[in-house]
Amino acid sequence: MGRVTDEALPEYAERVLAVAETIPPGRVMTYGDVAEWLGEGGPRQVGRVMALYGGAVPWWRVVRADGVLLPGHERRALERYREEGTPLRSAGPAGPFRIAMARARWDGVPDGSRGADGVKRDT
Repeated sequence: MGRVTDEALPEYAERVLAVAETIPPGRVMTYGDVAEWLGEGGPRQVGRVMALYGGAVPWWRVVRADGVLLPGHERRALERYREEGTPLRSAGPAGPFRIAMARARWDGVPDGSRGADGVKRDT
C-alpha cells in the first residue's frame, strides 16, 4: 500500500500522517491522542485517515486506547512491536498480546527535550 500523492490527500489526512511519522520507534499514540495533538477531529476521524492512507507511515504506532492490536493486522503489528521494543503485555506466553499503554504511550514531546526529572525543557 503506497502513499497517495500529496495533491490527492486532504489537508487533515496530511497532518495526521505527519504526526504518525514523528512517533518514535517503541512508542505509540492513540487515535484520540493524535486528534488532541492536532486540535481537530477525533479518534474516528484519525482512524479513518489511517485506514485510507496510513499504509506508507508507521501505522502500527497509532493504536486503540485499550492497547488491543489492530484486527486483521495483529501478526504484522506484533512483529513491528517486537522489532522496536514496544512494551507489550499478554494473558500468557502465546498471547493474546496488547500494548502496555502506560509504558508505551508517547505524549508528543521529543525524548531529548525532557530533563532527568521528566519535565519538558524548551529546545
